[in-house]
Order: sequence, then C-alpha cells, then structure tokens
Amino acid sequence: MAMNVGPAEGTGEDEMISAINTTPLVDVMLVLLIIFLITIPVVTHTVPVTLPKEINQPTQTKPENINISVDRDGGIFWNDQRVPDTKALFERMSALSGQSPQPEVHIRGDQDARYEFVGKVILTCQRAGIAKVGFITEPPSRGG
Repeated sequence: MAMNVGPAEGTGEDEMISAINTTPLVDVMLVLLIIFLITIPVVTHTVPVTLPKEINQPTQTKPENINISVDRDGGIFWNDQRVPDTKALFERMSALSGQSPQPEVHIRGDQDARYEFVGKVILTCQRAGIAKVGFITEPPSRGG
C-alpha cells in the first residue's frame, strides 16, 4: 500500500493531494464503537421480574353456583328458569345469601342487552348480600 507524504523533490510546486485521508474517520468510528460497547450492557440491565402466564381454563360450574342470564329484552333467567322481575330475584338471592359457604353468582349478559338490565341484576345481588359476583363472556377467536 502506497502513501503520499508530500510533493516529489525537485518539483517545487505544491500539488493538491487527491487521496482522502481516512485516519480521522477511523479514529472517530473506533471511539464510537468503544462508547457503544460500554453503554449497551448498562441499557440492557433490568430488574428480574417473573411475568404471569396466560392461562385460559373453562369455568367449572359447580352445583352451588348460580347462573343468571339477561337477554337483550331485559328478561332475567335463574339457571334457565325465567324470573318474573327483580323483586322475585331479590327474594331468591336473599334466601341464598345466608348459606355458608355463600354460592357464587355468574351473570351472562346478552351482547345486545342494555347495561341497565345487567346493572339491575348486579344491584339486586348487592342488596341481597351476595359477596361473589362474576361475568361469563366468550373469549375472542384466535387467529381471526
């Protein structure tokens, strides 16, 4: 590899050197490389945390669980039997709230039902003294 040090002897003129001096570029790049190598371990250092795993298990309906369904017109169903109104629902729930252990109430609301209908069932559960109220939903389809 050849290197130009200066003008040839005897020419006397200053000639323009057309070669690019890459030494400063290499020096800057090496300094940047060293800086990145030093700072990358600091950036990737994190606090070890165990994240929860996704577990989707179907709900096991126990005989003591109560399934209440609300259709889109506001009809209330107690384990597939129609309940005439919230007063009758309150009476049935009040009888169950004194049991030990208290049964769980699972509410299934129609997608097109107004929130008001489901809210009345929740309020009735609260007034009757039911401690465990849950909602049953359909999980979203995978891959679609």
